[in-house]
Amino acid sequence: MGLEFRKRLLSSSEIREQYPLPTSLAAIKAKRDEEIKAIFRGESRKFILVIGPCSADHPDPVLEYCGKLREISKGVEDQLFIVPRIYTNKPRTTGEGYKGMLHQPDPEKGENVAGGIAAIRKLHMDVLRETGFSTADEMLYPDNLRYLSDIMSYIAVGARSVENQQHRLVASGTDVPCGMKNPTSGDLGVMLNSVYAGQHGHDFIFREWEVKSDGNPYTHAIMRGSQNKHGQMLPNYHYEDLKLLLSLYGERELQYPSCIVDTNHCNSAKHYKEQLRIAQEVMHSRKYSEELAGFVKGIMVESYLLEGNCRAEDHVYGKSITDACLGWEDTLRLIDSVYEYAQKTG
Repeated sequence: MGLEFRKRLLSSSEIREQYPLPTSLAAIKAKRDEEIKAIFRGESRKFILVIGPCSADHPDPVLEYCGKLREISKGVEDQLFIVPRIYTNKPRTTGEGYKGMLHQPDPEKGENVAGGIAAIRKLHMDVLRETGFSTADEMLYPDNLRYLSDIMSYIAVGARSVENQQHRLVASGTDVPCGMKNPTSGDLGVMLNSVYAGQHGHDFIFREWEVKSDGNPYTHAIMRGSQNKHGQMLPNYHYEDLKLLLSLYGERELQYPSCIVDTNHCNSAKHYKEQLRIAQEVMHSRKYSEELAGFVKGIMVESYLLEGNCRAEDHVYGKSITDACLGWEDTLRLIDSVYEYAQKTG
């Protein structure tokens, strides 16, 4: 085979034994799980804000950012449910480049997956300990989910993964809201097939075990825009797009019809400042339509301490080394705007 088996990694059980989640933090996480599930069930009118850097590249600025989020959340938590975006697995279009803290706990040093596993668990746990926020991450590698699943309250499956059978099956065995992004082609039917698969139980192979899942009724759609065969980016956050998705949900037997809108990626054509306007438009659509107010449960936003992006070797504290993000001042403006709209539709 063309694979060199270099080092046996710790299992999820072993890493949890080495870095156990304290009972007090597990209780906080369980409470937040119930809060976010109530939003998807329609029992709470709070609006979800999954927000944070494109990739969590270094613990210090990420923890500082989350601390700032904690302070601002005190004034908006009657309407908003904030989940820090702690993305430690970074998908790459060509497979090249920085793949996240899982691969490189130090982005300027070589790959160290064993060290990365410990680093990402510690970071997610530190955010929970220091801020009381349970977290969100992308399920880029299904085999790695259990390294973090006892800490996270939200899981996303990316546009390049959503058609993959293993991602769909493992999503069906998760117990917190799991968002399925539309594929890069934009095909909403493909996305909703993934939602259906995630909501139903399956028998399958997982980490060398035969397992059975019960299905996750909180599996839902994430609209992130698309790219056509000419490479043009096409948004799908407009009123008509959201109404279409709602009607397609109505044609399928799915629990808790729900949608999250990703304000960056193809929806913004990667013009990160557009996230302010897109968030406002989504909130206006919810204000205009009572149906959409109940259907669109939240938005995803990429933001960090400093706006834009840079190279890792530039050593700019709190600035993204992957996709460009909103800075903190614009983040405050976005949260204020979303909060004002949420008050009108709550």
